Amino acid sequence: MTTDAALIPVLETERLRLRAPRASDLPAYTAFRTSERARFVGGPYTETQAEQQLHAIAGHWMIRGFGRWIVADRSTDMPLGIVGLFNPVHWPEPELAWSLFEQAEGQGIAFEAAQAARAHAYGPLGMTTLISCVAPANTRSLALIRRMGGTEDGSFEHPEYGTLYIWRHPGPDA
Repeated sequence: MTTDAALIPVLETERLRLRAPRASDLPAYTAFRTSERARFVGGPYTETQAEQQLHAIAGHWMIRGFGRWIVADRSTDMPLGIVGLFNPVHWPEPELAWSLFEQAEGQGIAFEAAQAARAHAYGPLGMTTLISCVAPANTRSLALIRRMGGTEDGSFEHPEYGTLYIWRHPGPDA
């Protein structure tokens, strides 16, 4: 018998570990996805949908060869959010996406994690361009993409999420 295994790299920053999802992440992930905080990513969802979506994060790596990580505190391994590369059906091109759990807001965690994910995309993955798609009312994500040097690059209509602004990240040579 042969098997294929998802090889999800682990990235580390000063405070964070970006790693593969684990079963132990399900309570924190479900709390986020079933809450009003998930409104900019199509939620709130049911507990069953949240579990399926956590499994899909791992599956994205298998299908696309890249994906999103669980953002965990480097010293405690407590899950703090999700960050990484996302390219589902109906998306214009690969996106650098992020969502933080409530306890992680306002500490620079999304910036630190997104910077590491972008460096991985432009480095080992060899990508030359990335976008982030942001709902017009998502002021926190709009502030983050501006802080990361993103520039507006139009919008698109998603069948579930409605209008999303496209923000282009600076390229690897910037």
